[in-house]
Amino acid sequence: MSDPATLLAAAQSARAGSYSPYSQFAVGAALLDEDGRVWTGANVENASYGLSMCAERTAIFHAVASGVKRFVACAVAGPPGVTTTPCGACRQVLNEFGPRMPVYYEDAGRLVTTSVDALLPGAFGPAQLDEARR
Repeated sequence: MSDPATLLAAAQSARAGSYSPYSQFAVGAALLDEDGRVWTGANVENASYGLSMCAERTAIFHAVASGVKRFVACAVAGPPGVTTTPCGACRQVLNEFGPRMPVYYEDAGRLVTTSVDALLPGAFGPAQLDEARR
Protein backbone atom coordinates (compact mmCIF):
# COMPACT_ATOMS: atom_id res chain seq x y z
CA MET A 1 0.00 0.00 0.00
CA SER A 2 3.00 2.32 -0.10
CA ASP A 3 1.92 3.44 -3.58
CA PRO A 4 0.65 7.06 -3.35
CA ALA A 5 -2.14 6.45 -5.90
CA THR A 6 -3.44 3.48 -3.91
CA LEU A 7 -3.43 5.47 -0.66
CA LEU A 8 -5.23 8.32 -2.43
CA ALA A 9 -7.83 5.84 -3.70
CA ALA A 10 -8.39 4.72 -0.09
CA ALA A 11 -8.96 8.37 0.89
CA GLN A 12 -11.40 8.80 -1.99
CA SER A 13 -13.31 5.70 -0.84
CA ALA A 14 -13.35 6.98 2.74
CA ARG A 15 -15.24 10.07 1.55
CA ALA A 16 -18.36 7.89 1.35
CA GLY A 17 -18.47 7.90 5.17
CA SER A 18 -18.62 11.69 5.38
CA TYR A 19 -21.40 13.34 7.32
CA SER A 20 -21.42 16.81 5.77
CA PRO A 21 -25.03 18.05 5.60
CA TYR A 22 -24.05 21.69 6.16
CA SER A 23 -21.08 22.26 3.88
CA GLN A 24 -21.83 19.49 1.37
CA PHE A 25 -18.00 19.18 1.25
CA ALA A 26 -17.21 15.51 1.79
CA VAL A 27 -13.59 14.71 2.62
CA GLY A 28 -11.84 11.39 3.13
CA ALA A 29 -8.37 10.69 4.47
CA ALA A 30 -6.13 7.64 4.60
CA LEU A 31 -3.06 7.18 6.78
CA LEU A 32 -0.46 4.48 6.24
CA ASP A 33 1.16 3.25 9.42
CA GLU A 34 4.66 1.82 9.69
CA ASP A 35 3.27 -1.74 9.67
CA GLY A 36 1.53 -1.20 6.33
CA ARG A 37 -1.99 -0.83 7.72
CA VAL A 38 -4.29 1.87 6.38
CA TRP A 39 -6.45 3.95 8.69
CA THR A 40 -9.25 5.95 7.11
CA GLY A 41 -11.52 8.72 8.23
CA ALA A 42 -14.16 11.08 6.88
CA ASN A 43 -15.25 14.51 8.02
CA VAL A 44 -18.12 14.63 10.50
CA GLU A 45 -20.02 17.90 10.78
CA ASN A 46 -22.22 19.18 13.59
CA ALA A 47 -24.93 21.85 13.72
CA SER A 48 -22.61 23.59 16.18
CA TYR A 49 -19.95 24.03 13.50
CA GLY A 50 -16.98 24.26 15.85
CA LEU A 51 -17.66 20.71 17.02
CA SER A 52 -17.13 19.28 13.54
CA MET A 53 -14.14 17.01 12.87
CA CYS A 54 -12.01 16.77 9.76
CA ALA A 55 -11.27 13.51 7.95
CA GLU A 56 -7.54 13.59 8.73
CA ARG A 57 -8.05 13.96 12.47
CA THR A 58 -10.78 11.31 12.44
CA ALA A 59 -8.31 8.87 10.87
CA ILE A 60 -5.46 9.83 13.21
CA PHE A 61 -7.56 9.65 16.36
CA HIS A 62 -8.95 6.25 15.33
CA ALA A 63 -5.44 4.90 14.78
CA VAL A 64 -4.03 6.39 17.98
CA ALA A 65 -6.97 5.06 20.02
CA SER A 66 -6.08 1.65 18.56
CA GLY A 67 -2.47 1.97 19.73
CA VAL A 68 -0.82 3.22 16.52
CA LYS A 69 1.37 6.30 16.77
CA ARG A 70 3.76 6.07 13.82
CA PHE A 71 2.66 6.91 10.31
CA VAL A 72 4.55 6.98 7.04
CA ALA A 73 2.11 8.71 4.65
CA CYS A 74 -1.22 10.51 4.45
CA ALA A 75 -3.64 11.08 1.57
CA VAL A 76 -6.54 13.53 1.49
CA ALA A 77 -9.43 13.59 -0.98
CA GLY A 78 -12.13 16.22 -1.22
CA PRO A 79 -14.94 16.52 -3.72
CA PRO A 80 -13.97 15.45 -7.25
CA GLY A 81 -12.14 18.23 -9.06
CA VAL A 82 -11.52 20.29 -5.93
CA THR A 83 -7.94 20.59 -4.67
CA THR A 84 -8.13 19.63 -0.98
CA THR A 85 -5.19 19.83 1.38
CA PRO A 86 -5.28 19.43 5.19
CA CYS A 87 -6.59 22.45 7.09
CA GLY A 88 -4.38 24.21 9.64
CA ALA A 89 -5.64 22.18 12.61
CA CYS A 90 -5.05 18.92 10.74
CA ARG A 91 -1.58 20.06 9.71
CA GLN A 92 -0.75 20.65 13.37
CA VAL A 93 -2.05 17.22 14.41
CA LEU A 94 -0.24 15.50 11.51
CA ASN A 95 2.93 17.31 12.63
CA GLU A 96 2.64 15.66 16.04
CA PHE A 97 2.94 12.22 14.45
CA GLY A 98 5.20 12.81 11.47
CA PRO A 99 6.58 16.21 10.48
CA ARG A 100 8.36 14.75 7.46
CA MET A 101 5.47 12.49 6.46
CA PRO A 102 4.49 12.71 2.79
CA VAL A 103 1.00 14.05 2.09
CA TYR A 104 -0.78 13.19 -1.18
CA TYR A 105 -3.72 14.95 -2.81
CA GLU A 106 -5.00 15.74 -6.29
CA ASP A 107 -4.77 19.06 -8.08
CA ALA A 108 -6.46 19.33 -11.48
CA GLY A 109 -6.43 15.54 -11.76
CA ARG A 110 -2.73 15.09 -11.06
CA LEU A 111 -1.27 13.51 -7.96
CA VAL A 112 0.65 15.99 -5.81
CA THR A 113 3.19 14.97 -3.18
CA THR A 114 4.22 17.36 -0.44
CA SER A 115 5.07 16.88 3.24
CA VAL A 116 3.67 17.96 6.58
CA ASP A 117 6.65 20.23 7.24
CA ALA A 118 6.21 21.89 3.83
CA LEU A 119 2.53 22.50 4.62
CA LEU A 120 3.31 23.78 8.13
CA PRO A 121 6.68 25.53 8.19
CA GLY A 122 7.93 26.60 11.59
CA ALA A 123 5.51 24.24 13.36
CA PHE A 124 5.20 24.08 17.12
CA GLY A 125 5.67 20.57 18.44
CA PRO A 126 7.07 18.29 21.10
CA ALA A 127 10.62 19.60 20.59
CA GLN A 128 9.59 23.07 21.79
CA LEU A 129 7.99 21.61 24.91
CA ASP A 130 11.10 19.55 25.61
CA GLU A 131 13.27 22.65 25.16
CA ALA A 132 11.16 24.63 27.63
CA ARG A 133 11.50 21.89 30.25
CA ARG A 134 15.30 21.99 30.15
